[in-house]
Amino acid sequence: MSSQTRPSPDSSKHSILLVTGLSGAGKSTALQVLEDLGWETIDNFPVRLLKRLISKPDEQQGPLAIGFDSRTRGFVPATIIDLVKELTELPQLQLTTMFVDCSSGELERRYNETRRRHPMAQGRPLQDGIRAERELLEPMRRWADMVVDTSNLATNQLQQHIRELFGESTEQPMTVTVSSFGFARGMPPLADLVFDMRFLDNPHWIEELRELTGLDQPVADHIRKDPGLAPSVERIEGLITDLLPRYAAQGKSYVHIAFGCTGGRHRSVFTAELLAQVLRGHGFSPTVRHRNLGSRATDAIEQLKR
Repeated sequence: MSSQTRPSPDSSKHSILLVTGLSGAGKSTALQVLEDLGWETIDNFPVRLLKRLISKPDEQQGPLAIGFDSRTRGFVPATIIDLVKELTELPQLQLTTMFVDCSSGELERRYNETRRRHPMAQGRPLQDGIRAERELLEPMRRWADMVVDTSNLATNQLQQHIRELFGESTEQPMTVTVSSFGFARGMPPLADLVFDMRFLDNPHWIEELRELTGLDQPVADHIRKDPGLAPSVERIEGLITDLLPRYAAQGKSYVHIAFGCTGGRHRSVFTAELLAQVLRGHGFSPTVRHRNLGSRATDAIEQLKR
């Protein structure tokens, strides 16, 4: 995990985060999460251009994360430290350095698993490359404001840790979509959760309800009379409201919850609207979409899986 903590942000200054560390430790993953959080990110940036890039930042520029490591041209730790010390004196900048570390044994496991070549091995054993890079980067590690040790972190755990460190003011809410569809017209390809509502009594077989949809009050009244509706909705509500915060904690940006019936016009539409209303009561703001609402009501479709 991390030693030291992130310096408190100063809104009057331009936030710059320099991200470095051992190859394979997770620098690229950290930068990807920062980008998702709204940071501008640059990886493998030429160190010799660092001063030119950040000494005169654009007034409209948001927080910026710059990644570099032993592969970067001009990477000399002592020179970089002197340069960053100079830039730290600029009054308009809030400069922070984060070092992503990992144990040598875990790095060996990762490289053996991915079969990638270590940038400093150069035909030598993997252990030699890791050892050489660690010695090269040790001054950067000692000098960094923050050290994130990923030895015992899976990728999703590292992602969550970076969000905890940097996501307080920039994290975007998870986008929740609730949809309805007809099984007879195909499953939605990208739904995270799918609920089959075909156990409810089908309004299609009621003559006066056939041409209506789940958005119409007579159809809603008919479905509400089904004794299976209330207990099922209660269980579905409990499951969804338990899972959504867990998805958010894992950094999931989009969640699609789909409700299906045979034709996609009655039962699925009604329950999608009902559960969207329930979610709003729990503080979520779901987008509701009805895929087959405009489809023609036909006995041939409804008889496929009545």
